[in-house]
Amino acid sequence: MSTILVSIDPATGKELKKYKIHDEKYVEKALKTSVSTFEEWRRLPFSKRASVLKNIAKELRQQKDALVKLAAKEMGKPMAQGHYEVEKCASTLEFYAKNGAQFLADEVVATDARKSYVSFQPLGTVLAIMPWNFPYWQVFRAFAPTVMAGNVMLLKHASNVSGCALAIEKLILKAGAPKGLLQTLIIPSSRVQCLIDDSRVAAVTLTGSTEAGRKVAAVAGRNLKKAVLELGGSDPYVILEDADMNTAVEIAVRGRLVNTGQSCIAAKRFVVAKSRKVEFESRFTEEMKKATWGDPLSGIHRIGPMARHDLRDQLHQQVVDSIAKGAKLLCGGFIPNEPGAFYPPTVLTNVKKGMPAYDEELFGPVAAIIEAKTETDAMRIANDTVFGLGGGIISNNRKHAEMLAATELQAGNCYVNDFVHSDPLLPFGGIKQSGYGRELSSFGIREFVNIKSVYIK
Repeated sequence: MSTILVSIDPATGKELKKYKIHDEKYVEKALKTSVSTFEEWRRLPFSKRASVLKNIAKELRQQKDALVKLAAKEMGKPMAQGHYEVEKCASTLEFYAKNGAQFLADEVVATDARKSYVSFQPLGTVLAIMPWNFPYWQVFRAFAPTVMAGNVMLLKHASNVSGCALAIEKLILKAGAPKGLLQTLIIPSSRVQCLIDDSRVAAVTLTGSTEAGRKVAAVAGRNLKKAVLELGGSDPYVILEDADMNTAVEIAVRGRLVNTGQSCIAAKRFVVAKSRKVEFESRFTEEMKKATWGDPLSGIHRIGPMARHDLRDQLHQQVVDSIAKGAKLLCGGFIPNEPGAFYPPTVLTNVKKGMPAYDEELFGPVAAIIEAKTETDAMRIANDTVFGLGGGIISNNRKHAEMLAATELQAGNCYVNDFVHSDPLLPFGGIKQSGYGRELSSFGIREFVNIKSVYIK
């Protein structure tokens, strides 16, 4: 087994840095530190925990420029999007610092006892297995509620963002957090099972692929440990006959190209009413063609490289296979003849069941347009997927669209006249093969606690 991980710049294909893999001795020390830190951290009042979270938020903002540049180099995120990501992390830390105590306050329940209530107590060490696409947000989205609840965290980040992972641990320590509140482990995925098996790990949270989710769920289930899984998505956006086309196109482009299309909740399948399909195709394709791609450090491009060359090549094969089965290419659909893992904005239409663009997640800047004969047909197509993370309805009849979003669209996050995005005020997560459990809001902070009944006769 290799003793190093190599970080590659996806914009150039050149090596950035080598990282030494942490050996078993290092991991054992980290586990011991987590246990001892938890015993101290869980006893701190909410006000003390909140103070630490606010200091971390301040440190994030102070280091923003360096963090953004690091993400651009390691996984290709355009600079403007990186700045937004870091700021979102900071504001979420402040959200839980402000609201955590209220979310976890004892809830009095009237029973035949002299006194009875529900108390929310932390579990211990939570293992966080995180992906590369939002190297800071995915971590802090889990970290903020988890540690505010009194837990501590071990971070196993994606191998291609090892620099970001180590930077997170370093800045948390610099902000005055106790050693062990978050520890980064530079280890391959093959060693994750041993961590979940370890009795000192109380629970696990994963953001990643459905395949990874199955593996983690199996190990966690065997150990009877709580898991939260935020997995893949193939989000449908239903564009109804009465949709304002300016709104539809703007949402479609923004939703499809966020993070170079590498987002679980990116807009991926556009289910369009038959009477509006030609207009939507034309205007949407025109706007997709305008989106420039190039060096993520330049600050002028909307799209950077995909995170790795193998992911770019896999996406291209999905496009090629879809075209071979009858999909029509409206723009893009080629591998640029230049260094880097770039892929141009791509639009496929006449997409039908049995094509990769219909059945699979397209994790990159590729949009699939699917015609719907009726509204009922549109909702059937939207729900005809193994995924259930997010989805949208575009319509001028907000009341009707709300009904469809609330009762008919099968997903954990359903938006009307906007693209799906996470917000600390709202619970975030999916159904079906998009996972289970929730992050963010009051629901997220209660995932890794012991919901304890206390009864005094």
